[in-house]
Amino acid sequence: MSRPDPLDQQVIAEFRARGGVVGASSNLSLLLLHHVGAKSGTERVTPLAYWPLSGDSVAVLASNRGAPTHPHWYHNLIANPMTTVEIGTDTWAVHARTADGQRRRILINAIMARSPSVAAAVKHAPREIPVVILELLEKREQARLPRHEAAR
Repeated sequence: MSRPDPLDQQVIAEFRARGGVVGASSNLSLLLLHHVGAKSGTERVTPLAYWPLSGDSVAVLASNRGAPTHPHWYHNLIANPMTTVEIGTDTWAVHARTADGQRRRILINAIMARSPSVAAAVKHAPREIPVVILELLEKREQARLPRHEAAR
């Protein structure tokens, strides 16, 4: 896998410095997804937009910025579904699963209705965008990584 994306590194730094807030005018909520490389075993952190589903789960889209392939983090979650997310100033143990069939259709339609920019991206995507449900299992003590390790 390649080096961490510089834009992602900047977003991660701002997210952590500002208690989960990134940008002044964004209408999308962001989380930081920790995931372990399916092949490399290397832990990585990826900022993602999310949508609350209930008090104990959120959804993320494996859109990969419109690329024709799924993002690496999606493959990593399939291999290692027990992981961690940072939402605001909280860190959660989560279990990831891909929504399928009717559940996926309901979720993707609800997300597109709330987010016109996401709707446009999904409609123009060359593949079916997976919807990943992250079940929030347990709030963990906040343990921030040193600055130089934050974007790995």
